[in-house]
Order: sequence, then structure tokens, then C-alpha cells
Amino acid sequence: MSGERIVLIEDDREIQSTLKTVLSEIGYRVFTATNGVDGQKLIQDENPDLVITDMMMPRMGGFPVLEYLKTIDSPPSVIMITANEGGRHKAYAEMLGAVDYLRKPFAMDVLIESVNKALEKRKSQGSGAGSNAPLGKRVARKKSSG
Repeated sequence: MSGERIVLIEDDREIQSTLKTVLSEIGYRVFTATNGVDGQKLIQDENPDLVITDMMMPRMGGFPVLEYLKTIDSPPSVIMITANEGGRHKAYAEMLGAVDYLRKPFAMDVLIESVNKALEKRKSQGSGAGSNAPLGKRVARKKSSG
């Protein structure tokens, strides 16, 4: 891992803090939001390699975030986390592009394995010009000079 960028969208501050600490300690750069509205802004600003989003949050939940990601070029991989037991929710998340769906509570090693797999899959699907190649396409449309 080489400092890949992760946007973590989780409204439970304790869970958010724990996940950020664990992921940061193993070398990821983690940016946090407590709802989907702020999460979308972070995604636009930070161009992450991975988004980890809760399903149920105030203002905007995880499904609208997944729907938003389908509208952008070279979207990041997504892992959805939730306390919800519904199988239909998992199927919908996968239909919208989530690479994994973790039910809370989960062991940290399960999350780390999921993150590593999601990022490896993203790299293997890249253009071969380095891990940031797909991100350049998104950044280019935001910059008018340079």
C-alpha cells in the first residue's frame, strides 16, 4: 500500500474514529464524513481510491452515494458497511457497484482484508500507468488551467 486515499462515510463517531485509526495506522490516507452529503463533497475534493460508506445515515445514506458514484468517470471502489440484516439491501448495493458489503459488527481483520482486495482489484483494472491514472481523468475536468 502506498498511501491510497479512502473516504470513510460513517455517522457513528466512535465507529468512524476506530476505522480511521486502524486504516491510518496501516498506511492509508483516510478522510471522514458523517453523512452522504458531506461524503459526496469529500469524494469530489479528494478523488479517493476507495469509499467505505455506512448504509443508514442522516441527511443522505449510502445508497444515494453509490448512485452518485455511478455518474462519475472512473469511480472509486466501494465497500458498504451496515447493521442491517436485509439480503435485498446487499443485492441492491452490489447492483450499484459495491465490491463488498460488511455487516456490523465485524472484525477489523475482515475490514482490512476487504479494503486490500478492493484496492488490488482497482489497481488490476487500471490503465497500467500507475495507481493514480484513473484519478487523473476526474481531476482534469476540475482544473481549467495548468
